[in-house]
Formats: sequence, structure tokens, C-alpha cells
Amino acid sequence: MLKAILFDVDGTMADTERDGHRVAFNLAFREAGLDWHWDVPTYGELLAVTGGKERIRFFIDKYAPQVPEVADLTDWIAGLHKAKTAHYLDLLRQGEIPLRPGVERLIAQARRAGMRLAITTTTTPENVTGLLKATLGDDSPEWFELIAAGDIVPAKKPAPDIYHYTLEQMNLSADETIALEDSANGVRSALAADVPVVVTINDYTAGDDFGGALAVHTHLGEADNPAETLAGPAPDNGVVDLDYLADLLAR
Repeated sequence: MLKAILFDVDGTMADTERDGHRVAFNLAFREAGLDWHWDVPTYGELLAVTGGKERIRFFIDKYAPQVPEVADLTDWIAGLHKAKTAHYLDLLRQGEIPLRPGVERLIAQARRAGMRLAITTTTTPENVTGLLKATLGDDSPEWFELIAAGDIVPAKKPAPDIYHYTLEQMNLSADETIALEDSANGVRSALAADVPVVVTINDYTAGDDFGGALAVHTHLGEADNPAETLAGPAPDNGVVDLDYLADLLAR
């Protein structure tokens, strides 16, 4: 029996990566006096690494850009990432990053039905609450029983830590939940915790391997904008709703 829906955030709830986080990173780089610039293809490659601070360090290690002489590289990266988060939140407040099709509809339906909701993401808690408040209203973070985000667990996706933590905190078994993810790393993370997963792809993840997912769709769908099903059973009228998710779990 389906008792909870576990939402990833970046790429799943909203197309935050290309036009949100990437832009904010570049603004932070410019503000810090760095000549770094992450174009769309470069950022697509960097998305193989989960976590913003981890992404910056990977970029330094692989591309060897000029880095200022600092006493502690880890602290410097953390400060750069904090500046990036501030720019990202500004973009949210400006209404630059809307929710993807079907996300608001499914959340509203779940709330009406008393379905438990949680966030399971590698992005920072500030980014999560910023997106929710900007798109769903100031009280929307309270709709989620748990917001598991950022460095709350030692290892980020594709490690299963964030899902193990969520199941433990909510006192749920994996087969009582469904995760909504957008990437291969997200799918691997959920499946490693035995959490069933449904995928909605985006421009950056369309070519990922989603083996093991219950279904793969272009998005969650609306009555006037139905989703295309790429793998697994198709929902009625191209709309992913609670009945569809419960049926997937029952299979």
C-alpha cells in the first residue's frame, strides 16, 4: 500500500539545473573574480557529480583552472558555494524557475488524500525551501513531513544514504513508498535502498540509464499537457496521479 511519495528536487520538481544552478554558479564565479564559466555542455558533464561543493572540487581537479591561493581549499569552496546559493535564491524570488508540469497537481492531490510527502535531495535545505516558497507559497515547506537535504547524510546520491535516512525518520518500509527522480544517480540511490522509483526526464538526463525504474515519463502530465511514457505502463490520459502510482506499486 502506497503511504508516501518521496520527491527529488533538482530536475524533478523543477528544471533548476540549466537555467538556475548553472546560472547561479557563474554569477558566483564572476563575483569572486574568477574567469570560470560553466556553459550548458560543461554543466551537463558536471552533473555526473552530485552536490554543488563536490561539483566545484571535481571541476578544479579535472580542468585545473586557476585557483586563488587560500589557506583551506575546502573552506574556500564552501564559501563559493554559499555565494552561489544566494544567487540561486535570488533567481527563485524573481520567478525564473517554475515547477514542471504535473508537480503542483500531484502534490495537491496527495495532500487532499492524506498521503505523506517528503523531500529526498542532495541540494541544500535553503534551495529546497526557496523553490517551494517561490512556487507554492510560504507555508508549503510544512506540507512535507520531512525535508532530507544537503549534508544531512554522509554520502550523496547515487549512495542510498538519503533514502535510508528518510525511511528511518518516517518509520516506513521501502515498499510503502515511491520515489520521483530524474537521473540515473537518483534511480541508483533509490533502488539501492529498495525504494521503487518513477522517472521524469529532462534535457540533461534524457540519455541516462534508468534500468530498474517502474516507469519513465517526459513529465508528470496535465490534462492539457499529457506526459509521454518512455518505459513502463502508461498512465490514463498521460497524467501521473495517485491511482497510477498505487497501481504501479501493487504490480
